[in-house]
Amino acid sequence: MKILMFGKTGQVAREVLARAEDVIALGRDEADLSDPGACAAAIAKAAEEGAEIVINAAAYTAVDKAEEEEDLATAINGAAPEAMARAAASAGLPFLHISTDYVFDGAGEAPFAPDHPTAPLGAYGRSKLAGEEGVRAAGGQSVILRTSWVFSAQGGNFVKTMLRLSESRDRLTIVGDQIGGPTPAADIAEALLAIAAAFHEGRGVPGTYHFAGAPETSWAGFAREIFAQAGREVEVADIPSAEYPTPAARPLNSRLDGTTLEEAYGIRQPDWRTGLTDVLAALQKETP
Repeated sequence: MKILMFGKTGQVAREVLARAEDVIALGRDEADLSDPGACAAAIAKAAEEGAEIVINAAAYTAVDKAEEEEDLATAINGAAPEAMARAAASAGLPFLHISTDYVFDGAGEAPFAPDHPTAPLGAYGRSKLAGEEGVRAAGGQSVILRTSWVFSAQGGNFVKTMLRLSESRDRLTIVGDQIGGPTPAADIAEALLAIAAAFHEGRGVPGTYHFAGAPETSWAGFAREIFAQAGREVEVADIPSAEYPTPAARPLNSRLDGTTLEEAYGIRQPDWRTGLTDVLAALQKETP
């Protein structure tokens, strides 16, 4: 199964590359997502060279900065995925696209189902929703996989931030009223490859699905587990989101219901605590 993937250095892209052999991975220098036409051309070329499936693992992810750069965020997260999906549909290739819990408003306490009405709170969420709408409008065989709170041993993420802060702090105040599911990038990569394999075997089911780690927790709870597993003696004090203002509003409820993904593909929610153990072990190996 030959895969064309947009993204090379991001958390999910790296994990895909670590698990699949026949992948053409395009970085920013090879595919500028602010140029949708170039992305479409890359797919057309790859299709001629035997690519069988397209994965978009690249995105504009600077949530706060997007409030000032919404046009750029929308080009990368909205127009580019639509152009990719249309090119993939024209070539007869399945298209897998990663989206986010930020397309919801975070109201209530129940996990969001894939068909729940969307209502993003900020520019980043609006840009990702634009991408989803464009992918669906393209009319091809596409899967939109919404996920949340991604972490890995690579790149910048909450786990690495907490470990860095714990080097000089023995007490941290962390938001405790935002609830969701931390999701290991490795598990997202495995889910994408399982879906890709299903399409390759003629078992693919297009649609929008949710994939996030379990059990649900808060950022403060996530931090406590990080410190417990890492053996760091750091006190974590819960604070409300109102005491940690950011340019972009964060959803209080980021719970995602993954039932339909399990029904269609047999993919269950991963235990993020197990993924955290693996990430910490990988980071330990990197430490001189």
